[in-house]
Amino acid sequence: MARPHSIFLVLLVAAMASPMVLAYDPSALQDFCVADYASNVFVNGMACKDPKLVTAGDFAFSGLQNPGDTANAVGSNSTLVDVHVLPGLNSLGISLARLDVAPFGLNPPHTHPRGTEMLTVVEGELYVGFITTDGKLFAKVVSSGGVFVYPKGLVHFAFNLRARPAWGIVGLSSQNPGLIRVAESLFGAVPGVTDEVLAKAFRIDTATVQMIKAKF
Repeated sequence: MARPHSIFLVLLVAAMASPMVLAYDPSALQDFCVADYASNVFVNGMACKDPKLVTAGDFAFSGLQNPGDTANAVGSNSTLVDVHVLPGLNSLGISLARLDVAPFGLNPPHTHPRGTEMLTVVEGELYVGFITTDGKLFAKVVSSGGVFVYPKGLVHFAFNLRARPAWGIVGLSSQNPGLIRVAESLFGAVPGVTDEVLAKAFRIDTATVQMIKAKF
């Protein structure tokens, strides 16, 4: 029979090897670590400002009461409040955004590589969904007061089915969740992905690829 301390060591090594150990933003080791935008120290996150220089303003942000400008090609706008605009979020593992979607507008398919997202529809109605790694779509229409969760890293979207604006508040489980827009990243990358690669991936001809690239 294995000794108790041997079993403990095995479990400890297994836990340390688990991806979940490194899956989220690091936990704070003090009351706060307000981001020091002036620091030239490169760390995983942002360096801390001297606590003696921290003010209440480092933990506050205003502006989400104002609708975002949706006069663009897709008819949507996200006003993100992450560590880059709210220094007090540094090391706290959260951020949020206001999502505005024009009538029949779309928040295009995208992913947040470092954060799970929870959308609360404040006004209007949105058709929302995400796609799993095995290609299954989970989608439904969410009305005012409803909530929908997008699992971390999965491609997701929000489409306004109605002839009136819709908006909501988004919570994200990272101070810097990241954003990869599917179409823009593939057809608007710099330097660009070769036409041959995109043509084969999407089963279209290179002329169509070039036409799509021109839009980005």
